[in-house]
Amino acid sequence: MAEAHQAVGFQFTVTPDGIDLHLSREVLKHIYLSGVTSWRKRAIRFKSLVKMFSGRRPLLYSFQTSLPRLPVPSVDDTITRYLESVRPLLDDEQYNQMEVVANDFKKDQAPKLQKYLILKSWWATNYVSDWWEEYIYLRGRSPIMVNSNFYAMDLLYVTPTHRQAARAGNAVHAMLQYRRKLERGEHAPLRALGVVPMCSYQMERMFNTTRIPGIETDFVQHLSDRKHLVVYHKGRFFKVWLYYGGCHLWPSELETQFQMILNDTTEPQPGELKLAALTAGNRVPWARARLKYFSQGANKASLEAIETSAFFLTLDDEVHGYDPDKLGSLDLYAKSLLHGKCYDRWFDKSFTLIAYKNGKLGVNAEHSWADAPIIGHMWEYVLATDCFHLGYTEEGHCKGDINKGLPPPTKLQWDIPLECEEVIEDSYMVAKVIADDVDFHGCLFDEFGKGLIKKSRTSPDAFIQLALQLAQFRDKGEFCLTYEASMTRMFREGRTETVRSCTSESTAFVRAMEDKNTTSAQRLDLFRKAADKHQNMYRLAMTGSGIDRHLFCLYIMSKYLSIDSPFLKQVLSEPWRLSTSQTPQQQLNMVDIKKFPRYVGAGGGFGPVADDGYGVSYIIVGENLITFHISSKFSSPETDSYRFGQNIRQAMLDIRALFDQKDKKEKEKEM
Repeated sequence: MAEAHQAVGFQFTVTPDGIDLHLSREVLKHIYLSGVTSWRKRAIRFKSLVKMFSGRRPLLYSFQTSLPRLPVPSVDDTITRYLESVRPLLDDEQYNQMEVVANDFKKDQAPKLQKYLILKSWWATNYVSDWWEEYIYLRGRSPIMVNSNFYAMDLLYVTPTHRQAARAGNAVHAMLQYRRKLERGEHAPLRALGVVPMCSYQMERMFNTTRIPGIETDFVQHLSDRKHLVVYHKGRFFKVWLYYGGCHLWPSELETQFQMILNDTTEPQPGELKLAALTAGNRVPWARARLKYFSQGANKASLEAIETSAFFLTLDDEVHGYDPDKLGSLDLYAKSLLHGKCYDRWFDKSFTLIAYKNGKLGVNAEHSWADAPIIGHMWEYVLATDCFHLGYTEEGHCKGDINKGLPPPTKLQWDIPLECEEVIEDSYMVAKVIADDVDFHGCLFDEFGKGLIKKSRTSPDAFIQLALQLAQFRDKGEFCLTYEASMTRMFREGRTETVRSCTSESTAFVRAMEDKNTTSAQRLDLFRKAADKHQNMYRLAMTGSGIDRHLFCLYIMSKYLSIDSPFLKQVLSEPWRLSTSQTPQQQLNMVDIKKFPRYVGAGGGFGPVADDGYGVSYIIVGENLITFHISSKFSSPETDSYRFGQNIRQAMLDIRALFDQKDKKEKEKEM
């Protein structure tokens, strides 16, 4: 997903203490630290397991200790699969050159790097995840808004109440219920395909978590149970207590608190309006400003209130959501969730809940601590609980009584000097340039969906990925390196792996589709071969035999050992001009969408990865709807998100036509 943006061309430097220090010691030190971190996590989880075993059946973390470690693939397998993945993108001369460079690496440098990597895999719980978090996310110095953060949308067709404070009240209460179940381990264990246990460690930092900026690297601050929330509305920050008398506030009480904020007509304090733009701009200016202007007094106390809050809530003063009568409504909704005004979301919080003026909701999530399915799990719970368990009165208010003795929200106080206001404005201008450049298009494809695709005995994901390859070729007249995010959560502390969706088989199929001399039967045969290839690559990625995380870790190891590798440099700098991801749905099965077909989510998305490429997130909704979230940059003369959406639509229809023609011929034979 959004990690593809960070995975290209990042810079990394090792500076061991002492010029004569043997570099192997430095490597062993980092391997040791990875192991220490892993053992600390295990100790924390063991305490949680003990709590669960005492009096109740273990649930969420039941299988954690029995999950296997992520294996380190062999160098031979990785190099072979890498060369296979780039073959359709290179001419003969380029490929032969790459083959020579790859084989030189395999023979000369790889054995030493692989030896240390295997050593790390024995000691650390996962040989990838700690380096992935650090070097792909936390060491990045460019803005995380758009480039890293992602978003999730509300229900597509249904808005259960148009009262902003009431919708926020139910949502926040549902999140507190979810957090309590999470802390007690009461959520059911996650399973792939409903059978294979998956790792749940990413869920541990969902709440009470903030990314803290640093000069060279950020770090993730995770705290124990936090009892307050910080709310942003029209340039003011408010602190709201979530507990009273040791119990969660009821939805009706939260609605009252939020309505007080909406009714507050005070003006923002100097520098307060755009303060959150610091989290949207470059990381180093934010880190320096934090040290200089927020280390004492009111500023320190107020910033601490934000960074230690359970999560962040924006009561937005705009109206958004999907409206079939308004062209581009989904596009504007996505852009609002992705970047807003560049100063009305706290992009460093694990997530910002956004409640719009018309009752619509959404989430903007920071990416370092977890991947999209984790937020998706929580979001499914919240939307289902909101609509089917909490509900609203006939007037659209939250249900329940109100304790009139609750303390009101308190405004955070700031003393921001003019020099700091200048830093805030500079960060805002950097962020605004990025936000204004996002060309977004939301495409609702309802001609057919998963139901028809499965009848054709094809994986829905493979079908869509091949449609994206066809759309890409029609859009630009060429193929490109394609990133599809897959998960490795069947392994302990697993996160993601890359499926390289542009293959020799997929390009052969696309060329056949564009060749008028190729018959429908030939095209269909090539389609099936390409789909089978994609499914096999997806299985390899999920089971620890992917290419890219192994190459990434070999590259990091080469930096620790000061080994210069032309092969790894080239691999890690190749641009992903098409970055794709499927949003999972029905992880919890709390809503029967056959019985309630209008209560479906709209999915989510992320910003463009390459300056001249596309980002595409898609969600397969029920049997008859697929929603595409397409992003690119206005500044690129080569891309157009709406055009690409039309190309995807036509590609989907053209592939379906192959099966329609096959069915027609079979019926004619029967007659």
